[in-house]
Amino acid sequence: MSTFVAALPMYDWPEARGEVDAQWARLRDAFRQRGVDAPEAVARSNRELPAVPGGILDAAGRLIAPDPATLPAHEFDFCQLWLSPALLFGQTCWGPMELGLAQHVQVIAQPNYDAFEGGQGELYSSALVMPADGGPSVASPQDGKAIIPIGLLRGKRFTFNSPDSMSGLIGLTRDLEAMGESLDIFASRGESGGHRSSIVAIAEGRADIAAIDCESWALAQRFEPAAQGVKVVGWTARRKGLPYITARTSPAPIVAAMREAVAAVEGGASEQPLVQLVG
Repeated sequence: MSTFVAALPMYDWPEARGEVDAQWARLRDAFRQRGVDAPEAVARSNRELPAVPGGILDAAGRLIAPDPATLPAHEFDFCQLWLSPALLFGQTCWGPMELGLAQHVQVIAQPNYDAFEGGQGELYSSALVMPADGGPSVASPQDGKAIIPIGLLRGKRFTFNSPDSMSGLIGLTRDLEAMGESLDIFASRGESGGHRSSIVAIAEGRADIAAIDCESWALAQRFEPAAQGVKVVGWTARRKGLPYITARTSPAPIVAAMREAVAAVEGGASEQPLVQLVG
């Protein structure tokens, strides 16, 4: 039994779990073929994270997170996953990375977003969604620059998935600042807890505007009925997508083997690689 833990939680919607499991199976087998002791399945709850008596420490011996065994077993704390010394393979967002996570992990590769409107290579953007009014949605710009309809946004109720989200909050904040504006254009701001919840809140009239990353927006159009009640009115600028990561303590040979495996599995026979290797 592997002593490592792996998870792909960022797009692990209930309806898409079969696809996520299949993605992990391909990666797991490729890792094992290269001598990496990859776990059989991805983790989806705190109970599946290895206990760390005394809590998780950083490189200097400072406590940075509690023992996962002390957390609600049925919940899944992504921060605990990312900081786990047993993390073999996971995925995070550049928001948490910029806010301090980067010093505790190693980046393996960047996924490719060519399959999604709003994505190009390792870059992705967020769709700005508002209540549907019968009009057409705004298409993602070819040049990847931001389309921010200030007039539509001003005075509206903004909802975002989490304060550390690049796609849901930080990216839009930076695009507004580049225009000489700020989040103060909104009448109110509130945290929804997830991109899907933001879409539902808008469809139900509890919010007016949200920024939804392009892959989550694609999932919503497949699986979330409330997506029919909203439309795209703009796009944030393209930025680096969600990186694959491993613990800072993962040995260099294992990291190198995983990079090779990810490139082989997710690159396939495509003319353009589906991952951007890092390191």
